[in-house]
Amino acid sequence: MQLQIKKPIKAHDYLIAERTSAMKNEYFDGEILAMAGASPKHNKISTNMIRVLANQLLETPCSIYASDIKVKIQEFDRYVYPDILIVCGNDEYADENNDVLLNPTVIIEILSDSTEAYDRGDKFKNYQLICSLREYILVSQYQCYVEKFSWQEDNTWIYSKYDKLEDVINIESIPCELPVFEIYRKVNFSAYRIKRNRLILTKRTLPSKL
Repeated sequence: MQLQIKKPIKAHDYLIAERTSAMKNEYFDGEILAMAGASPKHNKISTNMIRVLANQLLETPCSIYASDIKVKIQEFDRYVYPDILIVCGNDEYADENNDVLLNPTVIIEILSDSTEAYDRGDKFKNYQLICSLREYILVSQYQCYVEKFSWQEDNTWIYSKYDKLEDVINIESIPCELPVFEIYRKVNFSAYRIKRNRLILTKRTLPSKL
C-alpha cells in the first residue's frame, strides 16, 4: 500500500469520499492508503475459500463477506478492507449506510509481497483490539502455506500452520472445516526456496482434482 494523501483528513470526510470512489482506500490517523489491485491468483484463492465456507454457513447464523466491505477498528478510528470476513450473529454497523462492520468473528487475509509485513504487523495488532474477533487466518499466494491465530480467553493467541495439501483447517469459532487443497484448487503458484543466497523459482501446478 502506498500513501496517497499526506494532508490529514477527518474520518467523516474519508467515508464520504470512499463511498463514491472507484478505488478502495483504507484510513488511519488522518491518512488515506490506496489498496493495490488483487492479482488473478489472489482472486482465485479468495473465490475458492468463499465457495467452501459459504456452503458450510448456509444453515448457520453466520455471514461471509468478500473484500468490498470495510471494518472499523474503533480504538483508533481506523478503517480497513479484509480480504474475507465472517460475522456470526447480527451484523453490527458503524452507521446507517451499512458498509462498515464492527463485529467480525473471523478475518482472512491473502498475503502479497507488498502487504505481508502490514498484514502480519500493524494490521494484526489493530485487529486484536476488535473484541468479537476469534480467528485470524493468513494465506500465502506463492506457496502452500496457511497460518491461523486463535484467540484464547486469557487474551493470548494460539498459532497454527498448515503447509500440506492434505491438511484441514478447523475454524472453531464458526465452526467450519477448510481443506488446504480447496484453498489452492486450480491455482498455479511458485514455491520459493533459497540456495546460495539466490532466489530459485520452482513452478508447480495443482490439479483440479485429487
